[in-house]
Amino acid sequence: VQLVESGGGSVQAGGSLRLSCAGPGYVYSMSCMGWFRQAPGKPRERVALIRDDVPSYADSVKGRFTISKESAEPTLWLQMNHLKPEDTALYSCAAWECWIQRTDEYNYWGQGTQVTVS
Repeated sequence: VQLVESGGGSVQAGGSLRLSCAGPGYVYSMSCMGWFRQAPGKPRERVALIRDDVPSYADSVKGRFTISKESAEPTLWLQMNHLKPEDTALYSCAAWECWIQRTDEYNYWGQGTQVTVS
């Protein structure tokens, strides 16, 4: 099972993008879902998490990004406002049971969508 991200693109600094993550409905019952990003030459960073329906954010995006989950048409969203050049990265979504510690053991991953901010 693969998650599929969409909504990435190129935007000027200060702009907004909304990413979506689609997959089978049962994926959205995972206790943890989140958005990650990886820029060239940098380690993967978790930017937003929903754990048991409670959102949390990396300090670098707090106040600018909003994660949400829609059950009716199962989708995970990431609203990104006030984008900065340092937000440029490949953004991926994942779903896992929260007790799993290693990201390479997470249950479901997407291939990613590129976000470029200039």
